[in-house]
Amino acid sequence: MNAPAAAVVVVVADEGAAFADFLEVPYLVQGANPYWVPPLRAQQRQVLDRVGNPFFRHAEIRLFVARRGGVPVGRIAAINNAVHNQTHGERATLWGFFECRDDPEAAAALFRTVEVVAAQWGHDLARGPFNPSVNDEIGLQIDAFDQPSYVMIPGNPAWYLPLVEAAGYSKSVDLFCYRVDANSVSDRLRSLGPALVARGGIRYRKLSKADLDRDAIGIWQIYNAAWEKNWLWVHATREEFMHLVANLSQIADFDLAWVAENAAGEMVGFSVAVPNINEALIHIRDGRLLPFGWLWLLWHTRPRAITGLRFIVMGVLAPWRGKGIDLALNYLQFVEATRKGYTRAEMSQILETNLPMVHAAEALGGVRYKTHRMFEKRLRNPAVSG
Repeated sequence: MNAPAAAVVVVVADEGAAFADFLEVPYLVQGANPYWVPPLRAQQRQVLDRVGNPFFRHAEIRLFVARRGGVPVGRIAAINNAVHNQTHGERATLWGFFECRDDPEAAAALFRTVEVVAAQWGHDLARGPFNPSVNDEIGLQIDAFDQPSYVMIPGNPAWYLPLVEAAGYSKSVDLFCYRVDANSVSDRLRSLGPALVARGGIRYRKLSKADLDRDAIGIWQIYNAAWEKNWLWVHATREEFMHLVANLSQIADFDLAWVAENAAGEMVGFSVAVPNINEALIHIRDGRLLPFGWLWLLWHTRPRAITGLRFIVMGVLAPWRGKGIDLALNYLQFVEATRKGYTRAEMSQILETNLPMVHAAEALGGVRYKTHRMFEKRLRNPAVSG
């Protein structure tokens, strides 16, 4: 007769051994999945650094680990983002960093814990995953599980979807990933691109590495203005955005980042693509650069070793939309990418409701191949509902 399974225990994981378990869970759960791209442990620590990450100037996070028989089997974070709730007039607890073995009991316990915290905060809605905000990695992968994720895109096994749904969460919105191969870039873009670039009134140039801070401020202003009407968007503070720029600049290829300026020299649009560093990280299975991970990283990031790139963000100010600026920017990126030996790209994560970006991806010859989903659940909070 089999002994009964050990009970699931959920513990606070903000520090010490429990925090170490929190960081370890993804490798325990997904380590055997050859399509999973392990995050660098140093990068995980940086994201969760309450002092170093400016996101936590206006947000609170509580970390939890589920253990069965003393062994970590899952994790989750509850997030109280004051700016999000002020912007959207909600009382929402956001959740993220969810990882779990195919263990419905453990997953249910993790989500119950988040909902208890939500009640303590006086919230009546739970939504996620945010890792930890809309300006970071978001979404749960729901298909294409045999396709490794591109840089800054989360990946997970198929069993996560039923675990989340079993906890009472339903679809909020889907985000699409489009695959673009160099030989499938649309004839329309190839033929229209040169004329769009040559059109008067707009000057196109690469992002300035020498004057990155100045250009980054211009992009930040467009980023917030161009995206403010998208689903549950929250403006990135200047400090948050510059923190993101500092991180991206470590992997950036400045030939793939372009801006558009009007006749007065004012920035009116931009598009940024970055090399798919995940092609290297997938070989560092334990997420550690030491003692030998850095050798793998050097080898797999040697010139032309990375052949994919991700179109990570684009924005055009409202008065300048519909003038082909987005296509011109993409064309210039395509020309540079081809010259430098990139053979494929991903445009992601595009909201299903963001039709201009959907059309831009299709105009580039993109084929939708992967979907991430955001979930939400209404909570009965006695403090709110009475």
